Amino acid sequence: MAKKNKKRIVTSGIAHIHSTHQNTIVTFTDLQGNVFAWSSSGAIGYKGTKKKTPYAAGLAAAAAAEEAKKSGLKEVDVKLKGIGPGKESAKKQIEVSGIAIKSVEDVTPIPHNGTRPPKRILKRQKRR
Repeated sequence: MAKKNKKRIVTSGIAHIHSTHQNTIVTFTDLQGNVFAWSSSGAIGYKGTKKKTPYAAGLAAAAAAEEAKKSGLKEVDVKLKGIGPGKESAKKQIEVSGIAIKSVEDVTPIPHNGTRPPKRILKRQKRR
């Protein structure tokens, strides 16, 4: 017999919005980092170039927010990551859905010095 999952009641949490050039993933976690609701542009049915639109990101955020509200979520801290076009529309959709936003933080990784440059190849001149 399968074990039934017990619904957790979470009133305060973190909304992680990971927006790339191809997709937008919205994840709701409790303050310890345990995921209880998520959605993405691909998970709601969009494929190909439609996945990366801000509209699809907004729908993904709305779907994840509705799932999170069923767990009793009232307020979130938003962490934005990535450079995709759907980042702001996903944040706006969470706010519109009735979940209060306490703070917004951009956690996009920034390289300090970049990657190591490739080894220089010297061109040898032929002597004749």
